[in-house]
Amino acid sequence: MRLLRADRGRTRPAPAPVALKLLVAGGFGVGKTTLVGAVSEIRPLLTEELLTEAGRPVDDTAGVEGKRTTTVAMDFGRITLRDDLVLYLFGTPGQDRFWFLWDELARGALGAVVLADTRRLQDCFAAVDYFERRSIPFTLAVNCFDGADRYPEDDVRAALDLDPGVPVILCDAREKESVKGVLVSVVEQRFAELAHRAG
Repeated sequence: MRLLRADRGRTRPAPAPVALKLLVAGGFGVGKTTLVGAVSEIRPLLTEELLTEAGRPVDDTAGVEGKRTTTVAMDFGRITLRDDLVLYLFGTPGQDRFWFLWDELARGALGAVVLADTRRLQDCFAAVDYFERRSIPFTLAVNCFDGADRYPEDDVRAALDLDPGVPVILCDAREKESVKGVLVSVVEQRFAELAHRAG
């Protein structure tokens, strides 16, 4: 345990860092597992299973035909943003049949990232609706897939009918620094909201 020296020569334990829980949500194949893996400082816990022929009637792979695995419970990772601030990331499963897990994963969450793919923007409507209905602050992160069209923030906001206070950020879910920027946005948004309420 790291110790700090007190004025009178005694030592006291260093304060434990604040731990915050964030969700990473979005449609099937949008890059949630990739995002958690790109930024986690620990080996991420992944619950991926191979897609099967039996699942084809219920798993819509349109637009992600090359996808071979799917998250069946959650992804989990951790990142230390500062010495006194640690984020625990919980990636949600993307398919409709696993949405019953979302309520458990969302319990105690400070906020969320909704990951979007502009080629299949409609796939993130359910996640946006979920967090809006529960008043959980979120940042909309547009995952910039290779070859996908780029749209201005205002166009994405209008297409999803987002409230003006919801941040919209372009990101690359494969790049650690890009993902960190998204996570910082979620934390700053939440802290600003709490400060506004307190003031």
